[in-house]
Amino acid sequence: MTIQWFPGHMAKARRQVTEKLKLIDIVFELVDARIPMSSRNPMIDEIVSSKPRIVLLNKADKADASITKQWIDYFKEREIPAIAIDAQTGTGLKQITALSKVLLKEKFDKMASKGIKPRAIRALIIGIPNVGKSTLINRLAKKNITKTGDRPGVTTAQQWVKVGNELELLDTPGILWPKFEDQLVGFKLATTGAIKDAILNLQEVTVFALNFLREHYPDRLKERFNIDELPNEVVQLFDEIGKKRGCIMPGGYIDYDKTSELVLREIRSDKLGRLSFETPKQFTEQ
Repeated sequence: MTIQWFPGHMAKARRQVTEKLKLIDIVFELVDARIPMSSRNPMIDEIVSSKPRIVLLNKADKADASITKQWIDYFKEREIPAIAIDAQTGTGLKQITALSKVLLKEKFDKMASKGIKPRAIRALIIGIPNVGKSTLINRLAKKNITKTGDRPGVTTAQQWVKVGNELELLDTPGILWPKFEDQLVGFKLATTGAIKDAILNLQEVTVFALNFLREHYPDRLKERFNIDELPNEVVQLFDEIGKKRGCIMPGGYIDYDKTSELVLREIRSDKLGRLSFETPKQFTEQ
């Protein structure tokens, strides 16, 4: 299966972001803490150029905490500040403005020396679909300013949002890149819900997810689906889960579509606990 998703508004958003960049002091790059590298759009490096940047590892409550710490160290080693946050509860959000002030102190000091009146920090918030941009903005602004949803593609236009007196945010639609060179990236994005299920072969996505869980979180898999020993073949694992959860068609056959939907829903709703689908080690040893 080849996973691609690049609606027209995303191409337009890329052009708009490039045009607005001259108004921006700093970029907040929002990524999914479960897949920090796979949820980083490689076009963003090219688009934001030399602007100061903070990587916000959102949905940290869903990710393996020890691996998230490794990712923060990974970005720090590359001189990119990173903060683990949870936009839903507000965890870690106070650090964002404070760190922005530190990174922009020299710029604002120069502005003050030229007699320019102090103003709010202007930040661009950018990330792939369904990574939590609107939720973050609403939490920072302490009111529902932007649309939110548990599906990708909710935000389709840009808007400025004032956050107190210290911060102004430019929200943008989620931008995926036109082609995933590595299909594993596509499978990780699909597993975590960044790509619309309607365009996916959910059985293939679930095969990826089950193989990953069997290798990295076997005890979670056994406990959640009440399986004593994991089968060697993923098809047998499908059958076992389908039987345990009653995903049966007439004639006693396993309903693989229903089983796939069930497994992905339980992964995304944290029924198997906090999961991270990649580690820095995978990328530093390539």
